[in-house]
Amino acid sequence: MKSIAVLQAAVTAAAPFDGEPSDAELDAIETEMPAILADVVLLDAQIMTIDRTPTELDERRIRRARRRVLAARRELANRSAVVSLSGGAA
Repeated sequence: MKSIAVLQAAVTAAAPFDGEPSDAELDAIETEMPAILADVVLLDAQIMTIDRTPTELDERRIRRARRRVLAARRELANRSAVVSLSGGAA
């Protein structure tokens, strides 16, 4: 049976990780940020109505947030489709 120290040395030696995201990962996050923020707005609207009956204003807020999520995801999908069709150059 191997000790934990031996297994940890094997794992950490295989993948050097400095704890920071790479430039490519940061670019991907920045590209997806509108969709992420739209999801957060939708979750906020849904959380507000968890413990009570949604009012008409709540329903409109949730509908508007859902449309924002769909629009952000559509924009992201269209952008990635354009990038893949153009060979990676946007």
